[in-house]
Amino acid sequence: MDYFSTYTSNTIAGSGNQRFFTTETPRTGRVFYKIACGGTYSYSLLFSNIIDSTFSDGSWGHKNLICSQWNIHGAKIGKLHRDGIPKEITDSTVATEINENMTDLIPLTFDGKPSKKVAPGEFFTTDSMDMTFDAGDYLCIEMTVSGTMIPYHRESLLPAYIQTETGWKYERGTPFPGMIGCNRPVRARIGYIGDSITQGCGTEPNTYTHWNAILSEKLGNDYAHWNLGLGYGRADDLASDGAWLYKAKHNDIIVLCAGVNDILQGFTAEQIMKNLTSIVDTLNKAGIKVLLQTVPPFNYVGENIEKWNTVNHYIHTVLREKVDLVFDTVPVLGNPDTPHKAMYSGHPNAEGCRLWAEALYEAIQKAELLK
Repeated sequence: MDYFSTYTSNTIAGSGNQRFFTTETPRTGRVFYKIACGGTYSYSLLFSNIIDSTFSDGSWGHKNLICSQWNIHGAKIGKLHRDGIPKEITDSTVATEINENMTDLIPLTFDGKPSKKVAPGEFFTTDSMDMTFDAGDYLCIEMTVSGTMIPYHRESLLPAYIQTETGWKYERGTPFPGMIGCNRPVRARIGYIGDSITQGCGTEPNTYTHWNAILSEKLGNDYAHWNLGLGYGRADDLASDGAWLYKAKHNDIIVLCAGVNDILQGFTAEQIMKNLTSIVDTLNKAGIKVLLQTVPPFNYVGENIEKWNTVNHYIHTVLREKVDLVFDTVPVLGNPDTPHKAMYSGHPNAEGCRLWAEALYEAIQKAELLK
């Protein structure tokens, strides 16, 4: 897509397609993204009509699922001052407060039109719109949609709402842009791809305290940072080289952390190693630098402990020769006596994410990965 030659990500919020919802009558929803780098830029939002990864057991959505046609009846974009969103975002009173604070929404268009019929499996973008933000302000995307298979981000940590007869309600059932793109020049594009741990689950909603948010702040705004983490995502999903990895291949550097859900969902160590190898080979072929992380601790039991050890040994020995840097998450996140058990929860909390980001930042600097 020509889109990626112009636009880079300007938020570190995790966002992608996990499941789909159905609404026969038009539904209006809003999602709020915190802007990373302030300034005046041209913005265009990227969407896709494909489920990126497998959700839970796959009955609600699976990798590369093509969603059917749905309708965008109208869309708007606006700015909310960084103080306009309280820390707690789930209460219905707060939902009303946030949305009443939202003013001056500007209509968006698609190829010059205010509405759009989204085709099955389509990647599409909004027309560009010049906007000015301070770092920490929120970009609001409002969309009114209807259809039988509309993709969305079920486990999003973002403020997301739908409009009801009695006011705004905290609800994730609305389309989420895959990227908040702006035409900001950067030294390099860094993509973070993995499961819910990369997305940020384990930290409080809308706090931006997950490990790659902290790492992105430390690396600075000379770089664009794109969080492609998705809850329940698997190395097996990425290895299929579908819509999810397609987005990853439009970066200069990929920080990869995958394998937890493969272990928990019963994949063998051999299957996981094969899939990780396939992902790395695909990224290498695309000319992308790869920082590969070991599979984090997740309180594994029984045979899963052996699988975890086997996969991580493979990363340290075989895959180390294929990537630009291997970072070992275990000394940071694992219990010293039982390293397969997580010190800061399987989904690391803010403290665990801070320690992870600090250690990873030092490793990147020492390896001169960004030079």
